[in-house]
Amino acid sequence: MNDQLLQEAAETIWKHWQNDTRLDELPPAFRPQNRQEGYAVQAMLPMAASRTVLGWKIAATSAVGQAHINVSGPMAGRILSGQVLQDGDEVPALGNWMRVAEPEIAFVMQSDLLPRTTAYSLEEVTQAVGALHPSLEIPNSRFTVFTAVGEAQLLADNACAHQFILGPKAPESWRDIDLSKHAIHAKVTASSGAAWQREGIGAAVLGDPRIALTWLVNELTSQGISLHAGQFVTTGTCMTPLELTPGDRVDADFGVLGRVGLRFR
Repeated sequence: MNDQLLQEAAETIWKHWQNDTRLDELPPAFRPQNRQEGYAVQAMLPMAASRTVLGWKIAATSAVGQAHINVSGPMAGRILSGQVLQDGDEVPALGNWMRVAEPEIAFVMQSDLLPRTTAYSLEEVTQAVGALHPSLEIPNSRFTVFTAVGEAQLLADNACAHQFILGPKAPESWRDIDLSKHAIHAKVTASSGAAWQREGIGAAVLGDPRIALTWLVNELTSQGISLHAGQFVTTGTCMTPLELTPGDRVDADFGVLGRVGLRFR
């Protein structure tokens, strides 16, 4: 795929995002056929949207998640300006076809990690982190059946990146916590007052959120992409996604790491 075809694919996807509409598949003329082409389309999205990259997400960080959307492994997606909401904000249901929220551990970087030929170690990546935040991802897709379009098109669709909420900065003591064993509790309360709960654990994301972060860094550097200071990475859902209906309120309790919530409008 040349740059013109990549741009057409990105503009088509972004048009559907803007119009809250869906498509079955990208047209054959500019449909990506592999991970490399999918990432290449995704790289055109900031220009097509006239937005900047604030951070990155990781999709499909568990075997269950990979099987659900029929992909071979984790996927990186760009978090663009205009997609980040505040703790407790209302999240619009209009155009949201997935209708789930995902409690995730996010890291804000304090140092740049530039492309290089050797892989970054977990220790190097952790040292580059400035802060940990509890977070919620509200994923979505422009594809009618996102579980069937395949890895390349999901990557072109920004790995289902949609909206994100960063909670308050966690205490610096997070560095002394075994995040793989850290429990997260989520409560969903309906407008009727009925409520239900779900639990998760850090090990759900590639064994440990820090391992997931390291995967993301090396995935980017293999493509010649830098992770910059000030950008954040949300590392994947720590539990089965929380199903939402309009009127629901979500409260995700990360224990000593803090809590974060939203209202689904």
